[in-house]
Amino acid sequence: MSANDTWQVMLYDILWRMTLHACILAVMQEVLTPQEASETGAGGRLYRSAADQPAAPRRERKKQQTRDALIHAALELFEAKGYEHTAVREITDMVDVSERTFFRYFASKEDLALSFVQDGADALVEALAARPPGEEPLTALGNAFRDSLRRVSGGNEIYLSALKLIESTPALLAAHLRYVRDHGETIVRAIAAREGVDPDTDPRPRIIAALFAGLVSLANRDWQAAGKGVGEVGGDAEAMLAAFDTYAGQVGPGLFGHWNAGDR
Repeated sequence: MSANDTWQVMLYDILWRMTLHACILAVMQEVLTPQEASETGAGGRLYRSAADQPAAPRRERKKQQTRDALIHAALELFEAKGYEHTAVREITDMVDVSERTFFRYFASKEDLALSFVQDGADALVEALAARPPGEEPLTALGNAFRDSLRRVSGGNEIYLSALKLIESTPALLAAHLRYVRDHGETIVRAIAAREGVDPDTDPRPRIIAALFAGLVSLANRDWQAAGKGVGEVGGDAEAMLAAFDTYAGQVGPGLFGHWNAGDR
């Protein structure tokens, strides 16, 4: 084969490869979205930057594990040393993370301790919104309380331990009462929306909300007074719910029933 023939063979091979590559890219552009096609490199591979990658579930699990570890460590130290005598640095040392990491999750030591109250309040509002519209206001609140307490505790003893910590620590109890006062309006508005009344002119949503808060407080008092350790019979969420049912069953019919029965 002459040098000229060899050159022609090489040229044809290059042209054939270029044509094949162009065909492959054309097929990919038909299959991929416009954005994916623009991100396809010269080698036909799809390139994505790290920012374009979907959030890894592993990262979220890691964050939740760190948050849980901080909570467990804090409650262990609170029980051993007392809330007032536990420093944030001691909590982070126990988990082997920096104080900066702690403050990514919680604004303060108090915020950590009250996170259970906040989680419970959010769960209650969500559970109330999910209750059937045919349920009367106090019944809906009671059922939402059962659903939310079981959800946030979920057999997790740490939630009930935190409640006992709050009740036994004056600073946390005061902060808890402030939180309830500041966020009680959410429940009032939710009840009013269910019943189709204006809470600014109709006092019944506030009466029901106050009554419900009183029932929960009484149930919690009895649960605390029973002196059962968390994890023992009578020391779990079901025991608190049983106490709640006992008190709720004593409420007279004055506030029962729908308030706009004609609309139902």
